[in-house]
Amino acid sequence: MKVCVIWSAESRDAEGLPRRDEGSVSYSAAIETAARRDTDPQAAEFSQRVEREAKRRGFSQTPRQVVIGDGAPWIWNMAEELFPQALQIVDRYHVKEHLSQVAKALYGQDEAADRWAQGRHQELDSGRWRSLTRALARHAGRSPEARNCLQYLERNRQRMRYPEFHAQHLCTSSGVLEAGCKVVVGTRLKRSGMHWTVRGSNAIIALRCYKLSGRFEDFWERRAHKVEA
Repeated sequence: MKVCVIWSAESRDAEGLPRRDEGSVSYSAAIETAARRDTDPQAAEFSQRVEREAKRRGFSQTPRQVVIGDGAPWIWNMAEELFPQALQIVDRYHVKEHLSQVAKALYGQDEAADRWAQGRHQELDSGRWRSLTRALARHAGRSPEARNCLQYLERNRQRMRYPEFHAQHLCTSSGVLEAGCKVVVGTRLKRSGMHWTVRGSNAIIALRCYKLSGRFEDFWERRAHKVEA
């Protein structure tokens, strides 16, 4: 299941940090592929879904466009194809999760792991890139986790300029999306004893997205028009 969430964040909290605007969130989700061969005449199914929702929400007309993802290459490939003008940001907490996993691989569950991870998190937040990558490079020769994380950072460096993004009052967390995955998918499809076909799950999730996006009446109006036609 893949989920696309669109929201605005022009509001600010008491500390001046960006805050999701109330009522601005909309969802679109389905079990669809995001893969596309160069010879395919059309974009992948999920790419078409994202493009439709973006057009409906007027994403291309917004003064500042941002795509936030967890660092998966297919997300950035789709973003560059659909929204080449948008700023790309890797979710900051996903990066910290990667660093914490490296800490556990190096130090186990010891307090040293927590200290090492906290040091790397602070370097990430403050933009001390050289210190961060050096700390990983020291262990890259003997630790595949450190080596893979270092490659992950280097591959997404331009998407991890967090001090610069924060200075522009931009969101650097995909918390709205993570919450959406739970609210849209988890609480409806992952209940005890449930078993789903792809067709059935997509049908239920479509209803779920309409309801949570405040478009439930629109859904039934469209269904009524189809029946009349």
